[in-house]
Amino acid sequence: MEFFKIRKDIPFMRHALVFNAISLITFLAAVFFLFSRGLHLSVEFTGGTLMEVSFAQPAPLDPMRERIAALGINDVQVQNFGSARDVLIRMPAAKGSNTAELSNKVFGSLKEMDASAELRRTEFVGPQVGDELAIDGLKALACVVIGIMIYLAIRFEWKYAVAGIIANLHDVIIILGFFAYFQWEFSLPVLAAVLAVLGYSVNESVVIFDRIRENFRRYRKMNTREIIDNAITATISRTIITHGSTQLMVLAMLFFGGPTLHYFALALTIGILFGIYSSVFVAAAIAMWLGIQREDLIKPIAKDGVVDEDPNDPNSGARI
Repeated sequence: MEFFKIRKDIPFMRHALVFNAISLITFLAAVFFLFSRGLHLSVEFTGGTLMEVSFAQPAPLDPMRERIAALGINDVQVQNFGSARDVLIRMPAAKGSNTAELSNKVFGSLKEMDASAELRRTEFVGPQVGDELAIDGLKALACVVIGIMIYLAIRFEWKYAVAGIIANLHDVIIILGFFAYFQWEFSLPVLAAVLAVLGYSVNESVVIFDRIRENFRRYRKMNTREIIDNAITATISRTIITHGSTQLMVLAMLFFGGPTLHYFALALTIGILFGIYSSVFVAAAIAMWLGIQREDLIKPIAKDGVVDEDPNDPNSGARI
């Protein structure tokens, strides 16, 4: 299925340097914000107490922050959760403090402010558990990266594996850069979205690489740049359909999924948009600069000095 049929190949690789310069600037900006601002890690990673409190009337957040600060508790996050009457309170772990007593003290103070306050749920995460989750998350990310490289190296060739993984890590760093710059909360669902983006992006790279390999077999007179331009042009309609339909679903989660799915969907949205960019403009260009060629994918088998040829090759009869 195609939305449109492009008759002439679009010269994507002619502008590969410009596209990758934009990509490099974005990547470096993301790295800068990661080191300068850092990620706003959720309670799952840092350890602490999470409370959900409901009120009969819209809750005044500023007075609530002042009352909690008066208890000597710092770095507390107070925000609406779902509606103006529901409030989510995140308190970091404090040394020498009992989390149960801390939550009771906070809820008691809120109860004094508004008698209609109702404690919906309380969650406790120890600092050690948070550290273990962070380490396990990094291990999961490393396993995904290694698995993708092995898969691409086996299916294609090492140059494609390197190009694919650079492009996919580019997506991950940019997602983290957005979360660092805007100080959006980085939680376990967001980590799951980052891992999903890695797998999703590599799928598009594989489609393009597979078409490049097919073109090397079919078009013997084309050079590498023309082969890549033809491969991207031939798959661009499929790319628009696939990513467009996926993005519609993600946008539905983003706007209608509520606070629970908000940052998960936001990470997926950023990843999908930059995944298209990296798969089309970054991965293919890096593979070209690494020197991919027909001989990397197609090993000629000579019998009596004649090269074994593809019967679908329009230039059949040519010798290498």
